[in-house]
Amino acid sequence: MKKLVLLIVFALVMCTVGCAVAAKVSKAPIVIGAIFSITGDNAPLGVPERDTAVMLTKQVNAKGGIKGRPVKLEVYDDGGKPEQAVQACNKLLARKDVVAIIGPTLTGPSLAIAGMCNRAKMPLISCAASVKITQPVLPYVFKTAQTDSLAVEKLIDYLKKHKISRVGFINDSNAFGASGREQWLIASKKAGIKTVALESFNSGDTDMTSQLTKIRSAKPQAVVCWGTNPGPAIVAKNMRALGMKQPLFMSHGVSNPEFIKLAGSAAEGVIFPSGKIIVADAIPASDPQKRVLMQYAADFKKTYNKPASHFGGHAWDAFQLVVHAVGKVGTDRVKIRDAIENTKRFVGIGGVFSFSPKDHAGLTKDAFVMVQVRNGKWTLAK
Repeated sequence: MKKLVLLIVFALVMCTVGCAVAAKVSKAPIVIGAIFSITGDNAPLGVPERDTAVMLTKQVNAKGGIKGRPVKLEVYDDGGKPEQAVQACNKLLARKDVVAIIGPTLTGPSLAIAGMCNRAKMPLISCAASVKITQPVLPYVFKTAQTDSLAVEKLIDYLKKHKISRVGFINDSNAFGASGREQWLIASKKAGIKTVALESFNSGDTDMTSQLTKIRSAKPQAVVCWGTNPGPAIVAKNMRALGMKQPLFMSHGVSNPEFIKLAGSAAEGVIFPSGKIIVADAIPASDPQKRVLMQYAADFKKTYNKPASHFGGHAWDAFQLVVHAVGKVGTDRVKIRDAIENTKRFVGIGGVFSFSPKDHAGLTKDAFVMVQVRNGKWTLAK
């Protein structure tokens, strides 16, 4: 009898310990990795991405987390450099508790870690734009930024509508600019738009007068600049200083308030394809994104006392896709990947996403609107 009592007591103790351990495990944080360009020239893109992800983490945890488990965000800064993104990625891949990685901000760093994440079977949702991030498709690599090929298509539709058939093109020589240039040359040729001058600049250049002088001599009807700040702002200033009167078109790489700040009065009249967040007030109530856009804009303004941006929206989409997947299937990375790939009609900031085994970008050119700077503010272009 004494032995039986001891066995029962031992069993009860072990059960208590086991339950305590299980409870502790069940409450362990769900860790989401993030890699953004928080410092360097592209900080105006990466900082709102980080701020958005931090804000969303607090919102999720204030509502009880994901099935009772808090979310923990592990943020790394790649400074806009591929090698720093690789270092950050290695640190996140070494951890078993990380369920997915969102970011990087830029194309170069994204391409640098895409293969790493795919080999490690770590879901990666990039916030960068190049079509090369998701073409060809890597099973574990997705993106939320509107693809540059779609931006080019949207811009070409606008140019054709306004009967512009001779264009001078200038791009940043970085990965984003080079990819945009490649997509432009393919799509513009098909559309019958002639590129009468083709120039480029380095990301750190501070004057593009020489390149623009060559473009001016080719007498284009319009100029297209593809890049991220500060380069495009310098192009706008140099073009106006040269007295060039042609309309200036940009890429969605300038879809943040920093462009207007850097370009000053030279930003006036610039037109570019953009996600809808910067003109959320102007889009019709019938648009399926309207409610989500207005809520994000209000939340960001309340939290940081500054307007939400196109780039912060990329992080909103990436973070929410991970949270939704974890809520459905738990923390197994393979199941998270499968859940993201099977996501349909997800209404986000960048557009309405529908992924598939053949499409890990999930958007169409309808994710864009054409935006023009008027009186120092974003407006819908006519």
